[in-house]
Amino acid sequence: MKEYILLLPIIFIFHDMEEIIGFVPFFRKNLYLYERFPKVMNAYRGLTTEGMAVGVYEEFIPFFGISLLAYYFPGRVLYGLWYGIFLSMTAHFIVHIGHTLYIRKYIPSFITSIICLPISILILIKCAAFVNFDILTVTFIIVGILLMIANLRLAHMLSHFVNRKLRSAESYYFELPE
Repeated sequence: MKEYILLLPIIFIFHDMEEIIGFVPFFRKNLYLYERFPKVMNAYRGLTTEGMAVGVYEEFIPFFGISLLAYYFPGRVLYGLWYGIFLSMTAHFIVHIGHTLYIRKYIPSFITSIICLPISILILIKCAAFVNFDILTVTFIIVGILLMIANLRLAHMLSHFVNRKLRSAESYYFELPE
């Protein structure tokens, strides 16, 4: 299992680079989505590339941290957390693919989701052979999933915080007369 553990942060960052690069231009070019899906799209209103990058960086911390801990200190608790986080990321790919199919338009994150989904499923299946699914491990798998849900909310809050700070900083700038 150890050879798969550090693939979690690598797959995550590979996927999220497509999001960082593509989300802001995509949302600016497809303003109709804010009217068509207001509840979902409000989470992305006013998004900047900088805000997106901060949110992704914040999300990366538990992916990398839990992976390193599980790699160097193997045990049921850390393997359970790692497995739960990997399950969450795999579900995240399915959600992106579903969004793209639902709106019938490419969404940045679709290509890497298509690439990463089968790889992630294969890793989860291979690692399931090494994980003892006792009550402790299953509890920490659930904790890992809940941690990722909470962490996603925190990442969105940080992104919006950075976006607000950038907008307020822009108000201090002015153009010099020629």
